[in-house]
Amino acid sequence: MKSSWRTEEVENSQAWEPAVSASEGLVFDLEMPVQIPDDSDFSSFKDQVLSEDGWKSRYNKGGVTVWCREEESSAVQKLKMRIVCKDLPAETLYDVLHDINYRKKWDSNMIETYDIGRLTVNADVGYYSWRCPSPLKNRDFVTMRSWLPLGNDYLIINFSVKHPKHPPRKDYVRAVSLQTGYLIQSNGATGSTLYYLTQVDPRGSLPKWVVNRVSQFVAPKAMKKIYKAALKYPEWKRKHNPALKPWMFPEQNALPPINPAELTLQRADSLENIDESGLSEEKTHHSDDEDS
Repeated sequence: MKSSWRTEEVENSQAWEPAVSASEGLVFDLEMPVQIPDDSDFSSFKDQVLSEDGWKSRYNKGGVTVWCREEESSAVQKLKMRIVCKDLPAETLYDVLHDINYRKKWDSNMIETYDIGRLTVNADVGYYSWRCPSPLKNRDFVTMRSWLPLGNDYLIINFSVKHPKHPPRKDYVRAVSLQTGYLIQSNGATGSTLYYLTQVDPRGSLPKWVVNRVSQFVAPKAMKKIYKAALKYPEWKRKHNPALKPWMFPEQNALPPINPAELTLQRADSLENIDESGLSEEKTHHSDDEDS
């Protein structure tokens, strides 16, 4: 099946390769239209998350597992995480990952996030920026996000898009989400398992110690942080618009509409690529996710 939201699986992908002028060395970035994911895309994402093929375990401790997988079609590896959440219903995790106001309370590495507009009852476009360990430059994204409850499962997936009113900013490196998403599965009435899969091009040559730290330390900490935040969410939500859940009740969504024709896929090779490979670990200030 050809997935409409995976950049490396678009039909006739060769037609979208940049044209190079031999005489002038110019690269012309051809715009690729976006398609909103359908049920088959969500099923494909779920199958990929649950597959064991090609994944190598990098961390397994305290209920958290982290895997990595190299991709033949891309220089950017995939990262997959899983955490078993006891006494935490799947629906609560789903709410936490959606609630932008609550995220500002627990995501200490986030600099700024906001919704840009809605595409359908279960798809929107948003902006997110986060702090990288200094002296690395901070990154940001503009992504199309889609979500779907599927039986006892909940899925959220996103990929990077270009929006004409939200171009790259000088104070950030615009990173590219090739594919990112969550799968939440119910474990009975009160328990759940959270999976997170991501393939992100940071648009830069990162030092090897950064890549290792992400899989060995940052990723497990991030999963545990989501778990802890979710445990506190019901109490917080009771005091902050408890009936407001536009991800569950589309009639509550007050975002301005966006025409999908305004959007194009964000091609990584059309963005600035910086070289941070020479930065040493000794000079680096760790992010909040790496505190105790």
